[in-house]
Amino acid sequence: MQHLLNLLAAISLLVWGTHIVRTGMLRLMGGSLRRVLAQSTTNRLAAATAGIGVTALVQSSTATSLIVTSFVAQKLMPLAAALAVMLGADVGTSLMVAVFSLDLSWLSPLLIFVGVVLFIPRQSSNVGQAGRVLIGLGLITLALQLIVGATQPLMRAEGVRVMLGSLNSDALLDILAGSMLAVLSYSSLATVLLTATLAESGVVPIQVALGLVLGANLGSGVMGVLTTARSTPEARRLPLGNLLFKTIGCLVMAPFLNFLLAEARPLLLTPASTVVLFHLAFNILLSIAFLPFTAPIARLLQRVLPSPEQRSISDRPRHLDPVALATPSLAISCAAREALHQADVVETMLAGMLTVIRNNDLQLAEKLRTMDDTVDELYSAIKYYLTKISREALDERESRRWTDIISFTINMEQIGDIVERVITDIEDRKIKPGREFSEAGMTEIAEMHARLLDNLRLSMGVFLHGNVRDAKKLLEEKARFRDLQHKYASTHLERLHEKTASSMETSSLHIDLISDLKRINSHICSIAYPILESAGVLADTRIRHSRLMDDAA
Repeated sequence: MQHLLNLLAAISLLVWGTHIVRTGMLRLMGGSLRRVLAQSTTNRLAAATAGIGVTALVQSSTATSLIVTSFVAQKLMPLAAALAVMLGADVGTSLMVAVFSLDLSWLSPLLIFVGVVLFIPRQSSNVGQAGRVLIGLGLITLALQLIVGATQPLMRAEGVRVMLGSLNSDALLDILAGSMLAVLSYSSLATVLLTATLAESGVVPIQVALGLVLGANLGSGVMGVLTTARSTPEARRLPLGNLLFKTIGCLVMAPFLNFLLAEARPLLLTPASTVVLFHLAFNILLSIAFLPFTAPIARLLQRVLPSPEQRSISDRPRHLDPVALATPSLAISCAAREALHQADVVETMLAGMLTVIRNNDLQLAEKLRTMDDTVDELYSAIKYYLTKISREALDERESRRWTDIISFTINMEQIGDIVERVITDIEDRKIKPGREFSEAGMTEIAEMHARLLDNLRLSMGVFLHGNVRDAKKLLEEKARFRDLQHKYASTHLERLHEKTASSMETSSLHIDLISDLKRINSHICSIAYPILESAGVLADTRIRHSRLMDDAA
């Protein structure tokens, strides 16, 4: 029992090591890796080469698949190019298996030591993430040594020999076992390394090991399909195509395993090297065979998984791609795009509000109130999406962006609520009683509304680009808008003093309306605070004091 626990612990350490390397590389070079993949659409060979390089760095074809799937879902990369990337990604994984199969036991302690020294003092910096990668590499090599030590006593157990004897008779059973191991460990690389180690120790016969390798390749394709099972058809096409490649490859190769062993036995070296070379050769042959046919296969996948009919703006979030959650920095970008989508809906509501006030348009008023439900739904969807992003996987800049998005969506949701309440007040206190604002009062409301729309559009630019100069301008507009509200409140009181009939009828509504417009503007301008704080220019000034007074109110 102790030997079995040691083996399971060693396997777990192997899987954990690959996970650490993958997350470390994504944090360290995530943006660069995505740019390489996004720009690799010139031809099939360039796409496959990019897939090899990126996967060799992140130690996972599944991670590459999720990144590329996000590009395809957002129409940033053609499906045919993405399929070529995945063919290269599988070759990249095979190359890393070949590297790790070398005797690196002397290197493991050095990698772990240097990695810890780099990681502990500066965990959030690039140096710290490089240390994380070194720790992962050291754990992988250490785990392989532990697996060798744990399997030697198990070889003498009768139960193990009986189980291996059952695998020895059926190639399809071997493939199924290998695919299950890959899915359970979430790593085909770890599965193939484990298989090579077991074959070298004599725990599994070489023909069983080759079947397990085929299964590991098939399992990595299954992982991609399972991960995107609830995504859009556009996001599910690439994993399905990758699984199709692997399934065809396994079906073609499985009947010839014994024949290949018999013919190649004089050329074989050690069992471990045989497993590694077979894994590499299988993926290279798969790439050569399918690379010329990525375009027709892409068309086939588009027919099998057609895009749904385009729905209206209010039906669903546009950009919250669940596949992107595997790459937190990419998920942050998706959330930011969706926040701008929410702001677009708010802008439409705000622009329509003046039409309702001027034209007494009850039909438009009902439509705008319905749009507030859309704003609320988008706020909930963005908030829930952000909670699923691992905060630990974000660097300092991305963590600030995470907070900025939450703050932005809260402000947009509150603006939508205020607009809805204003429209309801207009219906109840102006349209239904048949009252009208005075000509001067309507002019003042229109001017404040125009400034409000300009400030909203400026705030969207500040949120998108983080420009400090525009953020300062936005806060200056807050002061100007406050002065304008005071001015127009005074002129309204003057009209009351002159006993202007229309002003007297709508006096309470007019004062409430310009106060609500000021409140909306405050929410708009508060978007500038995180930008200025991050830039270190929101010091102990009147602006900071003004913000504290607003928060207290």
